[in-house]
Amino acid sequence: MAGGAMMLLIILWLGGDALVRGTGRTPWLALAGMLFAVPLIAAYTVRPAVFANRDRLRVRNPLRTITLPWGVVTDVRARFSCEVFTESGKYQMWAVPVSLRQRKRANRRQGAPTRSDPFAAPGTETPRTPTPALADQAVSDLRDLAERAESRPEAQGEPVVRWAYEVIAPALAGLVLLVVLLLTG
Repeated sequence: MAGGAMMLLIILWLGGDALVRGTGRTPWLALAGMLFAVPLIAAYTVRPAVFANRDRLRVRNPLRTITLPWGVVTDVRARFSCEVFTESGKYQMWAVPVSLRQRKRANRRQGAPTRSDPFAAPGTETPRTPTPALADQAVSDLRDLAERAESRPEAQGEPVVRWAYEVIAPALAGLVLLVVLLLTG
């Protein structure tokens, strides 16, 4: 998110400067480039999110939003990416990244021997509490929510997929304007 915010600031700074100080076709090219780039950068860096409540799971990915009632969710997994499975298909959750390095670190910590506390009485051992990787913890929490809500009448329904036209439309308009400006040279 921080990288996306920095890219947006740089594009707005440089594009704004080209709009104000540019001559000839430069302001139009800057406007078309910003109209194309800003929605896509925002969509892929700031927009992804996962919302879960008692009745449903809403996954907001860069170009679409998926609403899944808990009754249709058959499984939630995190292998190389976090995925939600239903009878009709599989949906990825962009907002919950899977870090294999973090998972290896958590597995090493789980298998590590206990440490003795230097301030405790001699001979007492303090066991380490295992902390799972972030994605594994999120999947575990989502599975718990799904198991608790799967039989509730409010958690039944069909999956709803909605395209993010608020991202697609300006990006396409900027692309068309950019292509027209470059072809008319």
